[in-house]
Amino acid sequence: MIGIIGIVVVFVMVFGGYVAAGGHFGIILHSLPFELTMIMGAAIGAFLIANDGAGVKQTIKDIGKVFKGANWKPADYQDLLCLLFELIRLARQNPVALEEHIEAPETSDIFGRYPKVLKDHEAVELICDTLRSITLSYDDPLQVEEVLDKRMESTLHHALHSSHAMQTVADGLPALGIVAAVLGVIKTMAAIDQPPEVLGGLIGGALVGTFLGVFIAYGFVGPFAAKMRAVVEDDSHFYKLIREVLIANLHNHPANMCIEVGRQNTPHHVRPSYGNLEEAMRNLKREAA
Repeated sequence: MIGIIGIVVVFVMVFGGYVAAGGHFGIILHSLPFELTMIMGAAIGAFLIANDGAGVKQTIKDIGKVFKGANWKPADYQDLLCLLFELIRLARQNPVALEEHIEAPETSDIFGRYPKVLKDHEAVELICDTLRSITLSYDDPLQVEEVLDKRMESTLHHALHSSHAMQTVADGLPALGIVAAVLGVIKTMAAIDQPPEVLGGLIGGALVGTFLGVFIAYGFVGPFAAKMRAVVEDDSHFYKLIREVLIANLHNHPANMCIEVGRQNTPHHVRPSYGNLEEAMRNLKREAA
């Protein structure tokens, strides 16, 4: 919703100010279809040249993040902590029983209690791969933390591709606006023998290209890229939480303490309260008894 409000504010403030200053839409509306076709057509073409098919699909899909916001909500962080708590307790009580859950999480009753987490391929693989490596005696906390850091860095880099692609387009739009404006000037020069009122209209139409390039770049595409980046970075805390809890587990802290380490390393705006999380873990213990 806030994204839609932002778009409305941009339009109202820019064009409202233009009208309030005595501007008229006639020249803009007359030139808009042609200038917009040149600028946006060139921008889309350049975008297609710079990206492969997967990158194009990812970027189109990720535009929705501008309006939807972060995927992971506070309740999801609590669910993740509860899932990790169950897995850690099981790993310490019965390591053999843990194997069926990490080898086939899609059929696991533990993972099944947290469907949104289970749907996230990267989160599930991160948990299962790390727990599997521990069962294979790859349990040095520093080495495991290094591996997890590199893996998450690679995942984050891939997830940020869309925002980088959009920012590249935003950086190029003002220049494409100038290209459209230059073409307008060329058209004007071809009509140099026309009266001043005609030349004024042609020059005004040419300047619409420069206006559109800058307006679209800094009013929409650039902010879209920034929002997409912010959402991806916000969601990355979900995977960092997995790392914190599993590394704490390798230090042989009590299961409750491992979860508390993860909770305290969760950003404040999505951090579950201590009381709610403690109550949820007590319920899990009662169900397991």
